[in-house]
This record gives sequence, structure tokens and C-alpha cells, in this order.
Amino acid sequence: MSRRGNCHDNAIAESFLQLLKRERIKRRIYSTRGDAKSDIFDYIEMFYNSKRKHGSNNLLSPVEYESRYQEQLRSV
Repeated sequence: MSRRGNCHDNAIAESFLQLLKRERIKRRIYSTRGDAKSDIFDYIEMFYNSKRKHGSNNLLSPVEYESRYQEQLRSV
């Protein structure tokens, strides 16, 4: 984490946590901590990393961006 007055290190984490809360957590009521962990894991691994388009990746999902990057490395 950054020092007081320097928020740049926290920007990526804060952006992700804001999306997580807005898209998943605030829409659900969890009966147990295990249910919450399972649902958050599902959101991150099954949707956020594989399907959700990210502006910093030219509107590609992280999985698609990584596969294109690997193809570029192989073609060089």
C-alpha cells in the first residue's frame, strides 16, 4: 500500500474491489461465510478473469489478452 497522500498504488485494487461490491456482493445476502467465499471465488475465476472485458486490455478479457500475447511471442 502507498503512503499517506499517494494513492496510485491502491488504485487498481480499489477499482477491482469497487466492481466486486457493485456487481456481486451488494446484490446477494449470504447465509454463511463459506457461501460468500464460494460466490466471490466464482465471480473472480469464472467471470472476471475469463469473460469480463477490461478497458486496460483493449476491451479483451484477461484470458483472451493473455492468449493473444502468447501467440505474438510464438510468431516472433
